Amino acid sequence: MARPGLIGTTDLHVARIANLMQQPGVDWGRRAHRLAVLAEATVGSDVPSAWIARAPRSADAMLLYAWTELVRGRWSGGMRDAPATLRTCYDAADLDPGDPNPWAVALGVARLERYDRHNVLAIWREVTARDPQHREAHLQMLGYLSPEEGGSRMQVLEFIDSVRARTPANAPTAGLGLAAVVGQHRSIVAKGHLEALMVRDFWTRPPVAKVLDEAGEMWPQPGFLRHARTMADLNLLAYALVTAERGQQAARVFPLLEGKVTAWPWELRGDPVEAFLDAQARSVR
Repeated sequence: MARPGLIGTTDLHVARIANLMQQPGVDWGRRAHRLAVLAEATVGSDVPSAWIARAPRSADAMLLYAWTELVRGRWSGGMRDAPATLRTCYDAADLDPGDPNPWAVALGVARLERYDRHNVLAIWREVTARDPQHREAHLQMLGYLSPEEGGSRMQVLEFIDSVRARTPANAPTAGLGLAAVVGQHRSIVAKGHLEALMVRDFWTRPPVAKVLDEAGEMWPQPGFLRHARTMADLNLLAYALVTAERGQQAARVFPLLEGKVTAWPWELRGDPVEAFLDAQARSVR
């Protein structure tokens, strides 16, 4: 039995998370970043459900709960209850109509459940009407359009080109091209045997090399990337440069990270921290 006057651990977590979610205000990108981190951290706990039970009319509580359901769905390969999660997203959107994040989570659900293109595009328009440069939503669409998920390489290229034509080079969507390249490389490696032979010259192909050249030149410049997920983009760049055996360029990126490791894409090499440290050491040899 809890001692009188003591606040339960779950209550403390809920209070802290609620405070964290209030701080970004209408900085939608920073809000999405915090939600993504919190969802990964709390997906195995009772905190999201406890928060929504304590504050059933809180858009933040609904959004965290829905995001954790999406994370769980990604890990297991499918949603436990997609319609219920979508209803939670729509309820959160009704409570905070300007926030694109409920729609971004809904887009993730639609992608995971392979909803038809008409419905996916309808949700996509809701996100971009509120935040035309929403990073998470753009990455969701990139995955949805990929050959691995029923799309095609041409659809991916057309999508990236359309985004680049209407956004600055340092926008939150700056990493789309590099994300597509790393995803394509991963797909080729996963196929093995004859397909894997293509990996030998993958990073020197002109379109791929151009993506690395541009990111490797611009992103490390002081203050170039300023969005909330800058460290995620720089981790991706460091990984790609090391994998492409561009050690000198990678050596310019690692100091900018200051030891901040993101699970993706280092987990492709095993333990993310060990892979990061090994790559960092090899980049300066």
